[in-house]
Amino acid sequence: MTNFKKIELFKPKHALLMIAMTTTLNAPSSRAQDTRQVSEPRLPAVCTVLTASQVYAEGLRQLDTARIQAALNACPAGQAVQLAANNEKDSFHSGPLQIPSGVSLIVDRDATLYASTDADLYDKGGKTCGVNAQKGRTCTPFITIDQARGSGIYGDGVIDGQGGQLVQGKSETWWQMARRAQREKNEHNIPRLIEIKKSQDITFYRIRLRNSPNFHVTVSQTDGFTAWGVKIDTPADARNTDGIDPISSRNITIAHSYIRTGDDNIAIKGGNGGATENVSILNNHFYSGHGMSIGSETNSGVRRILVKNLSLDGTTSGLRIKSDVSRGGVVEQVRYEDVCIRNSKRPIDLDTRYDRTAVGDKIPTYKAIVFDRVHSLTPGRIVLRAYDQAHPMYVSFAQSSVAANSPQLIQFANLQIAQKNITVAEQAENLVWDNPSSSVCANRFADFPVHTPFDFRPQLSSQQAQAYTIENVLRSTGPADKPLIDPWNPLSDELATATKLPVDYVVDANALADGKTQFNTVQAAINQAVLDGRQLLAAKSKKARLYILVKPGTYRELMYVPATAVPITLYSNESDAQKTKIAASAHAALLGTAYSHRYAAQFAQVDPSIQEMYASLKDRPVIGTSGSAIAWIRGHGFQAKNITFQNTYNKDQVDTNAECPNTVCGATAGTAPVVVVQHQAVALMVEGADKVQFENVRVLGFQDTLFLRSSAIAHTARSFFHRSYVEGNVDFIFGDTTAYFYRSEIKSLGDRSTSYVTAPNTNVRTPYGFVFNEVNFTHDGSANALAGKFYLGRQWFHTQKCTPYATINVASYRCTLADVDAYQAPLGTISKKVLETVGKTVILNSSIGEHIHAQHPWADWNKKGSLAFRPAQFSVADFWRNLQQAGLDPVQHLGYDSMESLAPATTGIFLSEFNNTHRVLPAAVSLQKNQVSEVK
Repeated sequence: MTNFKKIELFKPKHALLMIAMTTTLNAPSSRAQDTRQVSEPRLPAVCTVLTASQVYAEGLRQLDTARIQAALNACPAGQAVQLAANNEKDSFHSGPLQIPSGVSLIVDRDATLYASTDADLYDKGGKTCGVNAQKGRTCTPFITIDQARGSGIYGDGVIDGQGGQLVQGKSETWWQMARRAQREKNEHNIPRLIEIKKSQDITFYRIRLRNSPNFHVTVSQTDGFTAWGVKIDTPADARNTDGIDPISSRNITIAHSYIRTGDDNIAIKGGNGGATENVSILNNHFYSGHGMSIGSETNSGVRRILVKNLSLDGTTSGLRIKSDVSRGGVVEQVRYEDVCIRNSKRPIDLDTRYDRTAVGDKIPTYKAIVFDRVHSLTPGRIVLRAYDQAHPMYVSFAQSSVAANSPQLIQFANLQIAQKNITVAEQAENLVWDNPSSSVCANRFADFPVHTPFDFRPQLSSQQAQAYTIENVLRSTGPADKPLIDPWNPLSDELATATKLPVDYVVDANALADGKTQFNTVQAAINQAVLDGRQLLAAKSKKARLYILVKPGTYRELMYVPATAVPITLYSNESDAQKTKIAASAHAALLGTAYSHRYAAQFAQVDPSIQEMYASLKDRPVIGTSGSAIAWIRGHGFQAKNITFQNTYNKDQVDTNAECPNTVCGATAGTAPVVVVQHQAVALMVEGADKVQFENVRVLGFQDTLFLRSSAIAHTARSFFHRSYVEGNVDFIFGDTTAYFYRSEIKSLGDRSTSYVTAPNTNVRTPYGFVFNEVNFTHDGSANALAGKFYLGRQWFHTQKCTPYATINVASYRCTLADVDAYQAPLGTISKKVLETVGKTVILNSSIGEHIHAQHPWADWNKKGSLAFRPAQFSVADFWRNLQQAGLDPVQHLGYDSMESLAPATTGIFLSEFNNTHRVLPAAVSLQKNQVSEVK
């Protein structure tokens, strides 16, 4: 060691220029990364849904091992077993599991899979698992993926290794056992959480791993591994709990993940099984742990590594390469870009003497190591220690900085700085760091994501899905707390089954009207049916229904149907619903005087029940959303078939981009610009009417196309849409009643920045809101649709004036519970009835197009920080929890007995899906013709 020289460098009083590199010594190639084209994964199709067991045996919870393993073994390749929980208290407990080739495991957000603490279950046969001894590694892992291709672990739920819980039958936890082994200088036999071995193309997506007894994830002798959006969360003092360790593997991507743990956040190893190469570590955040590490095993080599867009906050080491003569090898072509480090003892730590007592001839060599835009914000030791002069370290720096008062240990390191090759052992005085500015890492550090149940894409279990049949959803009506059982199966009605319907009245714009059975307008025929129905009731007639046949044509009028003594069926004999259309233009901002001017003549000589509907609008300053309905249905039992209902507001001028209020839109060369203003404009409103049925109808509009409105809060009224088509762009199916859409098409239009299919404001006590079964969700090929920026829905926070769910940027802001809804800055009040408008939508067995956001199909009601904000609520558990977090006690302040009494069974589900598929349709393809294709 005659050439050994230790040099300590400190920042001088006067800062010099930031280290800048214009050329690279032994620079890594541009392929220093995963050679695959990696993009955000998608959830696989589900073969089986398992719900959490609550079976106990002899005081202990029965393990779910056998049924989970059986489901995995029976699952076809390319599909997944899904673990689902009915509420946040449910969980799965299991012994060791093996995921077969091609099969995946999905853990739902509200579900937790716990690893058993019974050491005997993990023992490899020597009865030493759970025993500290001279020999280690005698436990099988909790989850094994071995010699598999295309397997994975997905979901927003939790896999918990229970490292901090007492091992069954012992007085120590797994972690305490590991610490004792460290003190006694022997080996701890403790199971790892997940091991991947000799596999290809394995994916981990969004899963949360916590409390592993030992390493969380090891990837050994594997070609192709992706971890995307993974959260690893284990205490900082839990020994040997590495986050993710690629070992003798290639083509690895770890992206958009959050890791805090007790050992290396990531450790890339090149052990006896071969080199590790082509690794991309992208857009991640590290917290407690030992940093972004390479080593300590490097004897087979580590090469072509890219670490980019990484924040490290509180790791003991930051960017670390560690090895020694007992396991050393060549580490080369490693590139660190855009890295921010703070609160680290050793922010840059490249050391070839990891174990000072190690013996051997495997001397570590580090070369072509590049630091580009790497910044250490707080003082910490900089270590660049090569083994000796014969084995120097080659490192380049570009646009990087280190906090003042950061000591440096540099030995046998050849550095390239500002176009100069500097052997620091000879020219140490030339190495000067710039102190990072306060803005260099602004907004780069993120809080560790808090786990809250039910988010993203909650799924029904198979058992839960059974509650969403037509018969179940439509079996009751009336007040939700005192429902009237009234079984109704609209598919057995003659509207759906008959090829020919009776005729009582005929509407034909081109025929001579007689005012009795022949009419030129639809409203005139309905008016006569209202009058005749009242007479039939008075005469105690047995006639159960009146039928209006509408001849093909476009009827430019409003259509109001009041409560009727005898229900009405309105239909056309043309199977193409586009040929028979009721259309008019009205919008929420239309002045009452303008509405009266347009439509007064239509309602001059009609029944008082219809006149009352018109009169309720004509004297308003503006007619409002509900007043804009072209077809307004109040009559129980109303039916329509083969008819189009259209609000032509904006349709006559522009068919898509209507998101530029008070601005000029739609101008083309040589034409005058068109001013387009966006307002709510309802095509069809069903208000308080029960057992309303639509067969092969088309409902056309833009914003707020279809309004389904109950007559009173928490009062169930039922609508049914079969083989029908609804289109719009924002909140275009909305309301608080129960509606079932079956074998229909729902189409999103336009290129707005955000678009929501549904906006339910169902009361928390109403059993069902909107249910879609075997429905195609399609789009018109607009740019934002193709970008997947649209949503299945958001829950309408109806009549709300302030939010208790988030703070507002107003001094002294408060939103408290009261009998009224009001806001006058900075104080507001919100009522119980508004809090209870939770909104319910469930989608089953349907095809969802590319326009819907694949990971976040459900949106909050407006942005956080606004008065109108409410977080998406997927279940009554969310509702309950949100109230508590807002400082509202559900029992004391709102008078609920319990969460279960508020919404038991399936009524506790607000937003969910089951067995849906995502299908990409060409932009030119649409199912909007009269016969809507069934989902196969």
